[in-house]
Amino acid sequence: MADDLAAWEPAPHEYVYVQMADHIEARIASGDLNSGARLPGERDLAAEYEVSIDTARRAIRVLRDRGAVRTLPAKGTFIV
Repeated sequence: MADDLAAWEPAPHEYVYVQMADHIEARIASGDLNSGARLPGERDLAAEYEVSIDTARRAIRVLRDRGAVRTLPAKGTFIV
């Protein structure tokens, strides 16, 4: 992860899945995650962020809705 990017610390007053999506978008913007690269799977993201799989799944859905990632069935989720 980029040195200048803040560590993952969810705030208690916001939904964790939205904060997680924001953090992943910041990682994309910083170049830590490159365009076209495959995003780690839901279980891996859940473990990395120490959240439930459902929270990771919702964060990915938010990223898809924002147009930051695209999910291809049986292939994975890729950064746009």
